[in-house]
Amino acid sequence: MGRFTGLLVLALAMTAGTVTDAPAQAGSEARVYSVIYVEVVTTAVADGVALLKRYRDAARRQDGNVRCEVVQRIGQPYQLVVLEVWRDRTAFEAHGGEAGTTELRGKLAALRAAPADERVHGALSVGPPGAAPPRDAIYVVTHVDVIPPRKDDGVVALRRLGESSRTDDGNLRFEVVQQANRPNHFTVVEVWRDAKAAEAHAMARSTREFRDALATMTGALYDERMYRAID
Repeated sequence: MGRFTGLLVLALAMTAGTVTDAPAQAGSEARVYSVIYVEVVTTAVADGVALLKRYRDAARRQDGNVRCEVVQRIGQPYQLVVLEVWRDRTAFEAHGGEAGTTELRGKLAALRAAPADERVHGALSVGPPGAAPPRDAIYVVTHVDVIPPRKDDGVVALRRLGESSRTDDGNLRFEVVQQANRPNHFTVVEVWRDAKAAEAHAMARSTREFRDALATMTGALYDERMYRAID
């Protein structure tokens, strides 16, 4: 797993041959999708959230940032995720080299309960940009790991899931991204209008069919987690 300080190493590992959905993903092929898992000690949740908000706000002001969000796990508020999208690798690397970025990460390291884990991706199945989600939107972040010989089968299944899910009632965003340094690993980021819409999707036939197909190729537990964005 990547470390929170591993931006440049992981960026250089990004492959040029990322599979994309066209034309829905026009312009997204060069983008870098970073998913950073952060776990702070339970006594420092408020401080951790404050630092991540500062990190988010600074990232949004930097050239080449497409989106930066911080979400907090429902029921386990000490677990947070930073969801970033950068225009291209150059912008991503520049962000990692910013003095302010390094300073904030150093402060956050003092609060951590576990090493931060960053995973850098390219687009696999990404729809057109939408409006900003409402405050009560539900975010679902899932790491998907398929065994290497079944990587291509996993790509097909995940592309199909992305295409079908974006048409579900209440879906605001459904992005499937492929890890740069381990192309048999993926992250699925979903945003739903509310908890009812997220639950309906989880029970939908297309979702259950995907889970059935994944069971024959998975390399790890299907780790689906639900979050809300912090203001």
